[in-house]
Amino acid sequence: MQWVFYSWFFALTRILLLAGADGGDGAAAPDGGGGGVSYDHRSLIIDGRRKILFSGSIHYPRSTVDMWPSLISQAKQGGLDVIETYVFWNIHEPKPGEYDFSGNRDIVRFMQLIQDQGLYACLRIGPFIESEWSYGGLPFWLHDIPGIVYRSDNEPFKFYMQNFTTKIVNMMKSEQLYASQGGPIILSQIENEYGMIEAAFGPKGPSYVTWAAAMAVGLQTGVPWVMCKQDNAPDPVINACNGLQCGETWSGPNSPTKPAIWTENWTLVYQAYGEEPRTRSPQDIAFHVALFVLKKQGSYINYYMYHGGTNFGRTASAYVLTSYYDQAPLDEYGQINQPLWGHLKELHAAIKLGAEPLLYGTNTTIFLGQLQTAYVFNANSRKCAAFLLNNDSRDVTVLFQNNSYDLAPKSISILPDCKNVAFNTAKVSTQHSTRSAQPDQKLDSVGQWQQYTEAIPDFDNASLRANMLLEHMNTTKDSSDYLWYTFRFQHASSEAQLSVQSRGHVAHAFVNGEPAGSAHGSHHDPGFNLQNPVTLGNGTNSVSLLSVMVGLPDSGPYLERKTAGIHKVEIQERTGSQDFENYTWGYQVGLLGEKLQIYTDRGLIKVQWSTFGNSNGQPLTWYKALFNAPIGDGPVALNLGSMGKGEAWVNGNSIGRYWVSFHTVSGNPSQIWYHIPRSFLKPTGNLLVLLEEEANASPLGISIDTISVPTVCGHVTDSHLPPLASWGAQSQNNKYGERPEIKLQCPSRRNISSILFASFGNPSGDCKSYAVGSCHLSNSKAIVEKACLGKTICSIPLSNQRFGGDPCPGIPKALIVDAQCT
Repeated sequence: MQWVFYSWFFALTRILLLAGADGGDGAAAPDGGGGGVSYDHRSLIIDGRRKILFSGSIHYPRSTVDMWPSLISQAKQGGLDVIETYVFWNIHEPKPGEYDFSGNRDIVRFMQLIQDQGLYACLRIGPFIESEWSYGGLPFWLHDIPGIVYRSDNEPFKFYMQNFTTKIVNMMKSEQLYASQGGPIILSQIENEYGMIEAAFGPKGPSYVTWAAAMAVGLQTGVPWVMCKQDNAPDPVINACNGLQCGETWSGPNSPTKPAIWTENWTLVYQAYGEEPRTRSPQDIAFHVALFVLKKQGSYINYYMYHGGTNFGRTASAYVLTSYYDQAPLDEYGQINQPLWGHLKELHAAIKLGAEPLLYGTNTTIFLGQLQTAYVFNANSRKCAAFLLNNDSRDVTVLFQNNSYDLAPKSISILPDCKNVAFNTAKVSTQHSTRSAQPDQKLDSVGQWQQYTEAIPDFDNASLRANMLLEHMNTTKDSSDYLWYTFRFQHASSEAQLSVQSRGHVAHAFVNGEPAGSAHGSHHDPGFNLQNPVTLGNGTNSVSLLSVMVGLPDSGPYLERKTAGIHKVEIQERTGSQDFENYTWGYQVGLLGEKLQIYTDRGLIKVQWSTFGNSNGQPLTWYKALFNAPIGDGPVALNLGSMGKGEAWVNGNSIGRYWVSFHTVSGNPSQIWYHIPRSFLKPTGNLLVLLEEEANASPLGISIDTISVPTVCGHVTDSHLPPLASWGAQSQNNKYGERPEIKLQCPSRRNISSILFASFGNPSGDCKSYAVGSCHLSNSKAIVEKACLGKTICSIPLSNQRFGGDPCPGIPKALIVDAQCT
């Protein structure tokens, strides 16, 4: 009967889709009608007005409930209008029809907090999301639905996808959270980057897109729907861009009635274990935002991520770090990352100064040179905004409207009034901050630790048997990262070679209970071959192989067909080799310590813990210790630099997988510090439990660290622009005129305690490395100290008057100040 209902509903929503252009979700009515949200070719329309909107991705399950208000507030302070989040199907519906919206799954509360702070929300339902999230957000139980093909014109998948999408939409409606109801949600997304895999499904790809759009529009939310990386998004659904350079690489909206929307402006590239970090400079991000605005007339730009957060537990996808987008404008711990946060804040303010001509004016292009162009927007005779683009790699001076402008290399200057430069994408005048980790407690005493060594199962005590090698994911059903493969065989005593082929991700081998080697794949090449010499006994030999997943896959067509785990096992000798692929195998899902939950207060008493050091470096060892919470309310991290690979729990809460032993090409671990949210802690007696897979790790090198921003630094020159506050009425209060200035701000509850360096003149270098130059005012430091010591915030303009004179007339001036916060 469910299929009969589904077919009827599909026919109805198809009619609604065709009618949508005449007033349904996303209708282009210029008055915005009925308090809802509509759009036209220029922008989203809210309360009858076009809007330039800056958005940032903050994912509710990648932080804690206690962190949400601060994250949203700091995003607002950074000039954002919208908070964008995916909806994470697999954490909300862990079993069919059983829902969980508790704790940091409480998406309704997250939406309400966004509204409380006066911001809009974009709800990216998906419900496939990718997002470097295990299985792309799909619950693994879908894998067992007969005949299912994910993300295709497939009846079983469409039924469950529609069911969950409807569940979320109805939840939002019941809480009055859509803008059409007075709530914050102004935009929703269905599917996610489907255009990248659509062709793999043949004719069932385009028909699925049509169905998904019709299904979403039929839910009648009163706000538009968007599909990202979907050039054929059916009307009225808006197609949107994801990427690094959407102002250059994107073909634009697929209809002249749709606005240009950038759903993912990647603030960096996510990192996997074994990979070097790949960051973007503030200048590059700002340049491409401005380019999107002027070339595509873009009016909605979302930063992915604005705060990445933490992949707690086993939520990260294959090989992805526990720390997620740590170098975003708000770092993993929720602290402001300067200068990125501040540079983007100034960019947003500068663009919005010219909002009226951008949204309601006509635009013209004026060529100022071979690689220099002016993009001019005129609303009427009085409203004008201009963007001066320099695509050259050198400084250039151009003439625009009878005025001369110096353009920095590869930059865009924003002139909100077509005369005065309010912002240049290449000139970073906001402060720089340096993050530091300081040990608060070293857990370096043998007496602090106890341990429990995981039993190595053999064929006799296996809970499942099969005459073949089973695929890992279909056997564990995502209930654990771990799957034991065991077998026994008769053999004469001899030296031999064990060969194990796996499709990923890690394998540990044991022969007769003794370690016999480990191997692993990588993010781009998950398959691997474990080969190790072993000594076999005379008679029955037991082989136990532990297959380990490091997150499920999260992308690609036919995700339900992906495989992992051991698929070929051989014992090789001089006289030949024996293949155990089609052999009688015993299996055990998970580890005993997991089953007993020995990382919790109730579970740890179910096993016999021993004094640290008795295992002699045995792999698969559990360690536990107690620690006190650091004083204060600053971020806390677990320094696991001495460990190998495993998972960590604090008071029963998993803070994620760690893999310190997987080094990058440069020889460094991809991640050493693992975030412990303050809400996980109590003042004293916090239980730390580690599952360590490798033999050479030592918990004696672990420490509980505090994360802080101990120094802030500013650097401005004569070529920098005056502060944006000098625009409008505030300029009348600028005592020293419209001059560039350094504004230093310590983190909350910290003040500037000392000035480490200050030079007014021509200091060399920048905030990363500086020195006094040939021109230096000797009392620079004293003047800055008088202005800043003991304050949380202070401003110092680059002004001869402010510093009491010109130390070297005729020489362009600069100012560098480095301050300590305590």
